[in-house]
Amino acid sequence: MRFASHRDFQRSLERALRRAEVPVAMSAGFSPHPRISYANSAPTGAASHAEYLEVAVTEPCDPAKVRAEVSAFLPQGFDLVRVVVATDRDLPTRLQASVWHIELQGECLSEVSSAVASFLAADEVMVSRMMKDGIRRFDARAAVAALRVGVSETDLGCVILSAVVRHQAPAVRPDDILSALREQGGLVPAAPPRVTRMAQGPLSSDAQSVSDPLVEVAG
Repeated sequence: MRFASHRDFQRSLERALRRAEVPVAMSAGFSPHPRISYANSAPTGAASHAEYLEVAVTEPCDPAKVRAEVSAFLPQGFDLVRVVVATDRDLPTRLQASVWHIELQGECLSEVSSAVASFLAADEVMVSRMMKDGIRRFDARAAVAALRVGVSETDLGCVILSAVVRHQAPAVRPDDILSALREQGGLVPAAPPRVTRMAQGPLSSDAQSVSDPLVEVAG
């Protein structure tokens, strides 16, 4: 499912909500659409355990019932982990940063560690990415609050980068971090990395982790 696009997920969710008969509110105008707000969707090719969205409804709903009934109509791999009743509309502002795991298969731990150390020591690392209006250069270093190196507990040949990345514009994605490691530390992965968003939420005071964004939303 990591190769499903944001639009694929959007269509699947809206279909599941209709089949579960959730009373979703609709927008006004000549072309009404479900009032669903998505926040910081993961890029295609990345798995995620922490995607958030808000659904406006026309009447109170039991969160546990919504989770169970909508989940029954979602494709395998799209899982509703938690449903809460929001007390305000400030969820997007609480999603300050993401925690990404980047799995590098068959890489030398010392070489990866050296590239990471070089990256963290830099004040600025410019990378390029093709966007809608053409190629854009931006600093990938400023968004990375923390970057740690470890080894998989189940596969000692797999080096894992754990990155805490601030949400900013333009968004710095895991592939931008890998581009920065190549530019700054000469790291060129031998195989395509596996990328997973583990969490997103308010950034901790020491900028080393994020906390649960739904605690305050649910009141």
